[in-house]
Amino acid sequence: MTPSGLATLVVDDEEAIRESLAAWLIKDGYRVETADSGESAVERLADHLFDIYLVDIKMPGMDGLELLSRIKVRQPDALIIVITAHGTVQTAVDAMKRGANDYICKPFDPEELSLIMERLAATKALRDENVALREQLMDRLDVSLEGIVAQSRAMQNIFATIEEVAPAMTPVLIQGETGVGKELVARALHQDSERSAGPFVALNCGAQSESLLESELFGHERGAFTGALRARRGRLEMASGGTLFLDEIGDISPKMQVSLLRVLEEKRFQRLGGSQWIDTDFRLVSATHRDLVHLIRQGRFREDFFYRINVIRIEIPPLRDRLEDVAPLADHFLERYSRETGKRILGLTQRALGILTAYHWPGNVRELRNVMERAVVLARGQMIGAEELGFLDASGEPCRLGPMSLREMEIAHIQAALDTCGWNVSRAARQLGVDRATLTRKLKRYRLQRP
Repeated sequence: MTPSGLATLVVDDEEAIRESLAAWLIKDGYRVETADSGESAVERLADHLFDIYLVDIKMPGMDGLELLSRIKVRQPDALIIVITAHGTVQTAVDAMKRGANDYICKPFDPEELSLIMERLAATKALRDENVALREQLMDRLDVSLEGIVAQSRAMQNIFATIEEVAPAMTPVLIQGETGVGKELVARALHQDSERSAGPFVALNCGAQSESLLESELFGHERGAFTGALRARRGRLEMASGGTLFLDEIGDISPKMQVSLLRVLEEKRFQRLGGSQWIDTDFRLVSATHRDLVHLIRQGRFREDFFYRINVIRIEIPPLRDRLEDVAPLADHFLERYSRETGKRILGLTQRALGILTAYHWPGNVRELRNVMERAVVLARGQMIGAEELGFLDASGEPCRLGPMSLREMEIAHIQAALDTCGWNVSRAARQLGVDRATLTRKLKRYRLQRP
């Protein structure tokens, strides 16, 4: 969400401060209104709500702490910055314990204020995205649980498992190849749980370096490392009261496994560079495409951590092992992309359906979704035929006209590795036996881009 989309209310009894803050925020692109007292702000809340509130702690009549409580009752997800003097920082800390998101001290630093506002704008955008994804998930689940999208017995068994284990707090490990829908299952577990009103916080562990992953998970205090200009909450803190989904957990280091195991056992942690213990209460759902038992034998995955996250295991079979799901999934994606493109597509020809069911689907459901999107875009009539699927053949291999050149073979090999690894360049480089810099150069040379 851009700043211009955010409505902001500045509440302060000093006119000079109100006007200065309003001017800075308007310059940054926010829509700003002001109030000269807590009582006036409460009256505004009766008419409409704001995205971000800047509230002075010390005001005559209704002070900032009482106003904060009133706002939270009316708008529980409100984003609030409290305004305080340097000598009353502890009061601001107390306000944050009551639900404020951050604080600024008088006299103000416009650059610091801009950074805080940008972070809160990003927080709101993330919340809105989570709400949208949750709504999309519910639409998909309603279809899936009725057996329309997934007709195979294997997937029906998975639906039954979701309904059975979702209400519990037990950690769940989801295993399956890239593209089978592990995150969708994780979201289903969250949505069917008693924590569905809480946050669903997802993090792809395979796409992070160890130091970045540690900061993403635990957060950090100001000055914890070079570039840490402000304190930052981590995913462990953000997921409290909801579900933490760690994708590709098989890629994290043994050191990080020890740290996470301690959090799971103690239900508390410290930010990087911090000394204060922070309590957290989340349900862990993790996923991986790797064979963790094999990694344990290699000494790359801790056995104690494996048993802690593997209390309940859900294995999603690849699409090639449940080909009866191809037709309903294809129809589902066909309807979806027909609606998005505004085309009137009635269905698939028998020959096209035969091509889809004969293909081996190395990219699983994600690849099928991409194939159907391309087919709808290319479609000239009301039926998807073999012409729109000309890059696949009934043998289950991509169609090729004549022998491939060395360049074409290298491009195809790189593309296959990237698709298998979900376009994680580092992991694809390891699979191809080259370093990341080499693979990055080849991506630029061949102009390969993430779909």
